[in-house]
Amino acid sequence: MKRRNTMRALLSAMLMAGSWTIAQTDAPEIKFDSVPNALQLPSGVYLGEVGGVATNSRGDLFVYTRTGHPTITIGTARPFAHGGSRLFQFDRSGKFVREIGKDSYGFMVASQVRVDSGDNIWVVDEMTNMVMKFDPQGRIAMLLGRKAENVNVPAGRGRGGTGAGQPTDLFDRPTDVAWDTAGNIFVADGLGNARVAKFDKSGKFVKSWGKKGNATGEFADVRSIAVDAQGNVYAADGGNKRVQVFDNDGNFKTAFNNLGNAQALCMTKGPNQVLYVSNSNPPNDIDRDGEIYKMRLDGTTIGKFGRAGKLPKEFGTVNAIDCRAENTLYVGEIGNLRVQKLVLH
Repeated sequence: MKRRNTMRALLSAMLMAGSWTIAQTDAPEIKFDSVPNALQLPSGVYLGEVGGVATNSRGDLFVYTRTGHPTITIGTARPFAHGGSRLFQFDRSGKFVREIGKDSYGFMVASQVRVDSGDNIWVVDEMTNMVMKFDPQGRIAMLLGRKAENVNVPAGRGRGGTGAGQPTDLFDRPTDVAWDTAGNIFVADGLGNARVAKFDKSGKFVKSWGKKGNATGEFADVRSIAVDAQGNVYAADGGNKRVQVFDNDGNFKTAFNNLGNAQALCMTKGPNQVLYVSNSNPPNDIDRDGEIYKMRLDGTTIGKFGRAGKLPKEFGTVNAIDCRAENTLYVGEIGNLRVQKLVLH
């Protein structure tokens, strides 16, 4: 009994200090439905592994998918590769509108798509190591990072690759992008490196933090990123089964633990923000886990929904969540090659 009381006191002290939070993974089930035939693709066009889904202020949906015909041309020691992914736009009824950036130099392996407060469309590509900003008309407005074509083919690693979190404006397999209210840009440089990189609104590199590891402020990987109204940065550290929270300058604040393979994050807008976190199916056992948690920003879990599987209302490696409307979500799945529109009750 004495030991139990001591442990309770220790946990209480750590929570009060804001050092870490245990997620309530036994939270109640949230009832929900999956809307059938939510997207109407043109004849002969199909979704591949869906890297990203995002909506704009009008309710249009953007899908960045690993669909295409990747081409690699080797002249000397510098490969030129493109064409492995495509960016589609649908209206709020799910009707296909257009394709953006077809055959773009920066489209190879879709990692994420996000839409900012100005309805600009941001695409993150894992293989070209680029973050691309398109204006609402679909024209390139800003590029972050650089496609590593001046690296000799035998090196095979691209730039970086040590996971040491080098303070640089070049990426190694980035995964996500987010912004604060001042327009600062935060990039999850997450798989080759394991860090968060901060840029100002003009795209100038400011700083970065994180490296490979499992200690506070370190990452197994950074799968996804979100920023709340106060400018705090939330980073999905799936390999360490947690979401870490930092202030706007990268100082560690707290962590939400025991979340499984935390892979996709989405932060709602408005005064009472909530966070959605996907516990994506592990690649070595795709028939377990898969649920999505709905959490308050203090780390408590409101509820959870879904499970691993291939049927509607089941998930196969969720890589993206759009939550512009708190109870109407779009979920992009890598494992099931689809987008589901979900309505929570």
